[in-house]
Amino acid sequence: MPQSASIISGIQKMVLYETRARYFLVGTNQAQTKHRVLKIDRTEPKDLVIIDDKHVYSQQEVRELLGRLDLGNRTKIGQKGSSGLSRAVSAFGIVGFVRFLEGYYIVLITKRRKMADIGGHSIYKIEDTSMIYIPNDSVRVTHPDEARYVRIFQNVDLSSNFYFSYSYDLSHSLQYNLTLLQRPYELWSSPASSAEEEVQTQSKQDCFDIFEDEGLPTQELLIYGRPVHITLIARRSSKFAGTRFLKRGANCEGDVANEVETEQIVHDASVMSFTAGSYSSYVQVRGSVPLYWSQDISTMMPKPPIRLDQADPYAHVAGLHFDQMLQRFGSPIIILNLVKKREKRKHEKILSEELYPAVINLNQFLPPANWIDYIAWDMARYTKSKLCNVLDRLSMIAENVVKRTGFFINCSDFFCHTLRPDDRWGDLGGHIAASGRVQTGVLRTNCVDCLDRTNTAQFMVGKCALAYQLYALGMIDKPKLQFDTDCVRLFEELYEDHGDTLSLQYGGSQLVHRVKTYRKIAPWTQHSKDIMQTLSRYYSNAFSDADRQDAINLFLQVYQPSESKPHLWELPTDFYLHQKNTMALPQDRRSYTLWWSEGILSYLPVAYDEVPCEENMKKVKVKRVNRFDESIDIYTEFFKPYELTSFDDTFCIAMTNSAREFMPKTVGVDPSPFTVRKPEETGKSVLGNKTSKEETLLQRKTAASAPPPPSEEAISSTSEDDSEDDRDDDGSVSQRSTPIKLLTESGESNRTQEEIQQQQQQSVKEPYGLNLAEFPAEEDQLIYERFAHLGESQHRVERTERINLAHIICLEPVSCFPEDSIYAALPPQVDRDSRDEFESHVMTGQGQVRVLCRDDMLMYREYVKNRYM
Repeated sequence: MPQSASIISGIQKMVLYETRARYFLVGTNQAQTKHRVLKIDRTEPKDLVIIDDKHVYSQQEVRELLGRLDLGNRTKIGQKGSSGLSRAVSAFGIVGFVRFLEGYYIVLITKRRKMADIGGHSIYKIEDTSMIYIPNDSVRVTHPDEARYVRIFQNVDLSSNFYFSYSYDLSHSLQYNLTLLQRPYELWSSPASSAEEEVQTQSKQDCFDIFEDEGLPTQELLIYGRPVHITLIARRSSKFAGTRFLKRGANCEGDVANEVETEQIVHDASVMSFTAGSYSSYVQVRGSVPLYWSQDISTMMPKPPIRLDQADPYAHVAGLHFDQMLQRFGSPIIILNLVKKREKRKHEKILSEELYPAVINLNQFLPPANWIDYIAWDMARYTKSKLCNVLDRLSMIAENVVKRTGFFINCSDFFCHTLRPDDRWGDLGGHIAASGRVQTGVLRTNCVDCLDRTNTAQFMVGKCALAYQLYALGMIDKPKLQFDTDCVRLFEELYEDHGDTLSLQYGGSQLVHRVKTYRKIAPWTQHSKDIMQTLSRYYSNAFSDADRQDAINLFLQVYQPSESKPHLWELPTDFYLHQKNTMALPQDRRSYTLWWSEGILSYLPVAYDEVPCEENMKKVKVKRVNRFDESIDIYTEFFKPYELTSFDDTFCIAMTNSAREFMPKTVGVDPSPFTVRKPEETGKSVLGNKTSKEETLLQRKTAASAPPPPSEEAISSTSEDDSEDDRDDDGSVSQRSTPIKLLTESGESNRTQEEIQQQQQQSVKEPYGLNLAEFPAEEDQLIYERFAHLGESQHRVERTERINLAHIICLEPVSCFPEDSIYAALPPQVDRDSRDEFESHVMTGQGQVRVLCRDDMLMYREYVKNRYM
């Protein structure tokens, strides 16, 4: 057990009980061995009164407490018909408490679905929520506008692309979380602390709140039976958030519109522990151009003209933005600007002409080793050219970027990298630590909307980083991946879902230009469909964005309703809600030359947020526990040995698998996911993208949904550039072939039901050796009950000393190891004669033959006599 570990088993299930005076929220862990009770007062009409007694209840104590509450809240003593305590709803977490003009509401997660697993930490997606009004009807003070605020708030669909975890911090990168756990004990301990117990990082212990995130698909890459999980996390910024034309550029605090931090996590799924497993991640960022600029949508034009709202000769707002990035990611900061350079009428070029001088102005005050790199490339112009390959050019840029920033991995280099060195691996940048590599710096990609072109560029950079990650994990022999392989197709599908989700939330439609568009393999049938998609996006931006923006402002508490202020729908603009410093004179004006925060330069290229300084140590809570405490037992939490679970319901079966979804189903095909295949050889069509049903479902997955557009097809947009290349959205996903024949085929329809069942039983008995249709024997059931009882008992045993299994249950040893459990393994003892024999065998193999003794000569003579005489 490591010296530091994060809480793995906290409160995961909740039940809300109701009385006339209070709500009682009873929370429990997965094993239902620890319970907490949260009391919410219902007699206050507008105030929120919450009482947490900090006591950990057992299951019996909770039952007794609820029984006393039920008995004490009945209208008459001894009355059985009317219960004083009623069960309101079951939940899996609290989103939060919200208030408009009346009393408070509590928002609970009522349905969840597991979407990923990172180091034994489960990541869930919110499937459904419930919003419950807290004050009692007798004290409720009604307001005529309360219902309208509730409708606006519920326009933010929490069931689409909101994710949370009970134990893993989704708001930070894997590099930040693992660096936090690897900090030494002395940094956490205080003079009054005792060194007898182990220390543990408390990210969310017994808390009633959750982390939220957006966009987290996971897919499995199967390399000759070895599972590798690829997870893509999108963290969308809550600062200066909004819709496409209503939020552009940056605000006065340096926060930019449509800022998304994308992290790809690759790990060997055969070992899931953070300490014993191999985990790698790579982070990149997208965001609007950090300038004061906007587009006027009142002109009713498909592409409104770009205007600069405020002159910024000293790059003040850009300095604030890049100061945040240096603090979060370190150096170098690499800007990939994809806006147009040549236009008949100056439009996007305005942004490039302002951004480049701002970067030059900021760099003159930075040390040369930490300069901000600026790469400008007109991607739209290259797309129109028939002689230039867009993806080849992006691949060259990606190779240079990854070499400079490096990536994170928590294990050192393999010995095979030394035996077969690669030139590109030796030139890789980043910070090399004793336990692996650390990414320093980040790539910041932008175009005008940060949607189509940006998503393709990020895919190419992610593809290059994925090759290095798989090479570092020992999965491939060279850090390079080819197109048209199962691995790249799986990764491309991940990034397309990622881009569609962000495009729906920000632009109101899916992506138009995808990776296949820039590869120029999209079918010609897509042209007519894009005309309707263009009109659909125009409708969404012109008529629906205002309602979605109001919902986002209310959900993120940018606007807080009050009876003394105008209502949200009465405001002519939300400019002053996001530009808070414009209403007050600044007390301490920031320096134009020393534009970075104090202390950042001294730690570069490492990010300031990951440095173990005193300020960062205050952000983490620490609690002492026993090393065998169930709250940090990953094995019990993940495998649940005391529960009977169905194999088909497990998360690993439901996730996308490269061997099942992409690999050809014909016999004799190379099963490697790194083999280049033709389109007709794949299990899933390359040109087909999504069925109409999947498109319709994807349209509804927007964080701030508005009244739906009139089209049933996927709502797409006009492109950010003037390219005539169209995306491939036509055709459905081809069904993968299967070697199993249907029973309803000709010649088999007249078979009886008994013959079919008998054949199924025989087909099951051949691979497994037993008939699964029969009930298990009574003796086997008794063994399983004892095993389940043993799993339940491990939560109640205080493991301060070695456990003697004979005191718990009589089991015959199945291993030659004297001690063999999930906690420790003691190798068997070897006698002296066996050890001498083994040493003699090794010396003989090395050419060192020991001198024969008299017993050996007698044994040899006996052998010759019996063999030849």
